[in-house]
Amino acid sequence: MQDAATISDDRPGPGGSAHADRRLLIDGRLRSTDRTFPSLDPATGDVLGHAPDATVADAQAAVAAARRAFDTGRWATDTEFRIHCLEQLYRALRDHRDELAALTIAEVGATAALCQGAQLDQPIEIVRYYADLLKTYPLSEDLGNIESRGMQHHRWVEKEAAGVVAAIIAYNYPNQLALAKLAPALAAGCTVVLKAAPDTPLITLALGELIAEHTDIPAGVVNVLSGADPEVGAVLTTSPDVDMVTFTGSTPTGRRIMAAASETLKKVFLELGGKSAAIVLDDADFGTAALFSAFSMVTHAGQGCALTSRLLVPRKHQDEIVELIRTNFGLVRYGDPKDPGTYMGPLISAKQRDKVDGMVKRAVAAGARLVTGGEKVDPGFFYTPTLLTEVDPDSEIAQEEVFGPVLAVIAYEDDDDAVRIANNSIYGLSGAIFGSQDRALRLARRIRTGTFSINGGNYFSPDSPFGGFKQSGIGREMGRAGLEEFLESKTFATVVTEAAGAAS
Repeated sequence: MQDAATISDDRPGPGGSAHADRRLLIDGRLRSTDRTFPSLDPATGDVLGHAPDATVADAQAAVAAARRAFDTGRWATDTEFRIHCLEQLYRALRDHRDELAALTIAEVGATAALCQGAQLDQPIEIVRYYADLLKTYPLSEDLGNIESRGMQHHRWVEKEAAGVVAAIIAYNYPNQLALAKLAPALAAGCTVVLKAAPDTPLITLALGELIAEHTDIPAGVVNVLSGADPEVGAVLTTSPDVDMVTFTGSTPTGRRIMAAASETLKKVFLELGGKSAAIVLDDADFGTAALFSAFSMVTHAGQGCALTSRLLVPRKHQDEIVELIRTNFGLVRYGDPKDPGTYMGPLISAKQRDKVDGMVKRAVAAGARLVTGGEKVDPGFFYTPTLLTEVDPDSEIAQEEVFGPVLAVIAYEDDDDAVRIANNSIYGLSGAIFGSQDRALRLARRIRTGTFSINGGNYFSPDSPFGGFKQSGIGREMGRAGLEEFLESKTFATVVTEAAGAAS
C-alpha cells in the first residue's frame, strides 16, 4: 500500500460519491491541480464532477516517474511481486465494483446490463487472467547447442519488459480499454503512464485512486493523467523516455501517433476504427440474423469499433430482412441508463450526436432511404436507432465510421459479391456471417478482419486476442498475444566449456 501521506487532499476516493472530483496519480501521489475541466452526464448534459487538466509539466513528471521506476526499481525483475500486486488490484476492483459501476453508468452512459459485461465486469477479469497467466507463462526458452568455430555454444532466449509504456484510451469502453492495456503491461514488467479520454476522465482516474490506496504497486509504476490539452498526448508519443505507445481510438489519430512515435522508433500498438460487415446468406435464419444485427448495432448506442454497422443481405430477400430489423429497432428501449429496463443509453456528447446526425442526413441526400430513426432526443445526447437501406457500398455512410446507432443495409447479388463488398473497406477489425455452418466458415475465411462471429458466436473474452487487419490497427490486445506485445526477446549464447559439458 502506498503511504497515506502521499494523498494530497481529502476528496472522496473510488468508494465515495460517483459525482466526486478526482485526482491525478503521478509518482505514487494523488494530486489535484489548479486547472480542471468538467465531465458531463451524457443522459442529462449535467456536470458530474471535475477532472484535473494535466499540463505538459505533469506529463513530463509522470514519464520521468515511470522511467525511474522501471530503471531503478524491482518491478521489471520480480515476477512474484507483480503477481501479488495484480491480485491486489483484482480484489480492489471487485471490492469497489458497485461504486465503479455507478460512475461508469453516470459518466459513460453505459447501462447496468453493459456493466455486467464489457463495460466493467469483463474488464475486471482481465486483471485476474494476466495474474494467472504470469504464473505459467515461459519467460525463457532453451534453444540448445550449436557448433561454431570448433566449439559448442549454448543458446537461450529470455523475455524482458518493453520498458515505459504510454497508454492512451478512448471514451467508449474506458474500463475495458484501460485494463486491457494496463494489466498485460504490468504483468510483463513495464511501467505505465495511462491517459484518460477527455470525455470520460473520472472513471479512469478512479482506477488510479484504487491503485494508490489499495495495492503495493510501487510509486511511478502506474501514473494516471487526464486533460484536454493535446500537448499532453504529444509528450507521451514523442518523449525519448517512453519505449512503447499503446493507443485505442480513431484511425486518423492513430496515424498521427504512429508518425510522432517514429521519430524515436517506439514500439506502437494501435487498436483503431472499424466498419465491419455482417453478411446474411440466403440459407440463414433471417429472424436470428435480424435480431443479432439490430440489437448489437444499438449496444452502447453504437459506440463500438467492432460493431457490424454494414448489413449485407441477398437482394431478393432485402425487403423481408429490412422489415424484421425495423420491427426489432422498434422494440429497443432507450433512455436513462440507470433504469434497469433500458437497453440503449445516450451518445457521449452533443458533438458526437451532431456528427452522427450529419452523416445520416448526408446519406439520405446521397440516395439512401431512411426506414426508421434519424432523430435527436432531449434531454441528454440520445439518438434513435436508425436504419438506412438502398445504401451505395462506396458512399460515406458505408465507408466511414459513424459511432452511433446507425445500420446501413447493402444488397448483394451472390456470395462472391458479398465477400467483395465486405472487403471494400480500409478497415478490417471484425465481421459476422449467418448461414449454414460450412458455407459461412468458407466465406468468413475470405474476409480480411482480425475477429469474426459465425451465427452469433461471441469471441470476446480475456483469453481471446483482439485486433484488426489493414487500417484497423497493429497488434493484439488480450490473450497471450496481449502479454507478448509488452515483451522484448533477448537472445543469449555462451561457450560450453569441457567442464560444463561434462557436468551436463
